[in-house]
Amino acid sequence: MKTENVFAALIEPLQRAVAEEGYTLPTPIQEQAIPHLLEGRDLLGCAQTGTGKTAAFTLPLLQELTQTKRRAESGKPRALILTPTRELAAQIGDSIKTYGRHLKISHTVIFGGVGQHPQVRALHRGVDVAVATPGRLLDLMEQGHIRLDRIELFILDEADRMLDMGFIPAVRRVIAKLPKKRHSLFFSATMPAVVADLAKVLLNDPVQITIDPGKPTVERIAQKMMFVDREDKDSLLIDLISEHRMDKVLVFTRTKHGADKVVKKLASAGITACAIHGNKSQSVRTAALQGFRVGKVRALVATDIAARGLDVDGITHVVNYDLPEEPETYIHRIGRTARAGMEGDAVSFCCAREREGLRDIAKLIRKEVPVELEHKYHSETAQRARGAEARPEPRGAMRPRRTTPRPGSGRFGRRHSASNNARKGGSFGGSGKRRTASASSGSSRW
Repeated sequence: MKTENVFAALIEPLQRAVAEEGYTLPTPIQEQAIPHLLEGRDLLGCAQTGTGKTAAFTLPLLQELTQTKRRAESGKPRALILTPTRELAAQIGDSIKTYGRHLKISHTVIFGGVGQHPQVRALHRGVDVAVATPGRLLDLMEQGHIRLDRIELFILDEADRMLDMGFIPAVRRVIAKLPKKRHSLFFSATMPAVVADLAKVLLNDPVQITIDPGKPTVERIAQKMMFVDREDKDSLLIDLISEHRMDKVLVFTRTKHGADKVVKKLASAGITACAIHGNKSQSVRTAALQGFRVGKVRALVATDIAARGLDVDGITHVVNYDLPEEPETYIHRIGRTARAGMEGDAVSFCCAREREGLRDIAKLIRKEVPVELEHKYHSETAQRARGAEARPEPRGAMRPRRTTPRPGSGRFGRRHSASNNARKGGSFGGSGKRRTASASSGSSRW
């Protein structure tokens, strides 16, 4: 089927909604998936967030439910979308509302962290589509508020993150309650053995679609690596945001405590920032995301789990304050920028104890990330770390006290002129010369 005909196969109310959103051409996964889904085929999709997969399954879902014309019964939704995080569930709910604006299809979003009573009321009224996270869904099932024996269409989204977050047993419990006769869709960015086995159980003779995981997006991202001592990361982050036109910045930390600490440091420097992670209430997380979307919050600091599925337009920069524990997560993180054909920038901090992780990232993406050497917090120690010094500290290990002066203090306060020029713009889009540790020349946006 030709690209321009994919949306034409949708019913008129859906075509109208798509046009009102300004979409004329489908993404590759939409182009490949929609025709098969409209025919009722099960689907195994290997694709990450940012490829347009939400619309790829939402549009056929709405069409299928409209055409079957069965009325939803109390506590028995007709379709179930299972997703790992609250944020992603909310975003899928928004997509259903957007694309289904001209249809009489009802939906509700079910997740924890908020009171269950509005969700229960919606279920009792009867909804066509339930978008849910595993924990709250199982709670409501055990209480008798929802039954899955009338599900016509089941979608499991981001199955690999379900595995990462320990939800696979819960997912299996949900699948066991589904009717055998159903239309099933399965999406995962990666396909480890456990996830592949789950797909075999769930799907019946599926169409398999694989979208190159992030390659088109990564090519539009100017990537940089900066070696820095751990205790200088806050100062380097403040300098970057303040001096290099980082208007909408997503900052990744490894821990919840680290995210809160970074927010406090940024706030003390006059930079509006909020954190999202598992210890934040849903209302706080929602407010933080909304502030970030509309520009009231300049920097959103997040852990990987909280940011999974986060889809905010116009993120100009991603900063890896801490390198991820798993190299694959690096691709997921930087893919938050350069959406919808736009360009973006990703800068990562690497201290000595993260040096080994940097090598793992280079192996995964099959190239060295260009290194920016000429900044005032550059750390030769981090750059040259090898062996035990390049591996993460054992849990509970004591941090050594700093014995050398910080940049900018005493007789060490003035660096060579190249570093000072770099601060004035040479390394980030100005006219100064740039020196890197790899053959790659990087991007002129930097």
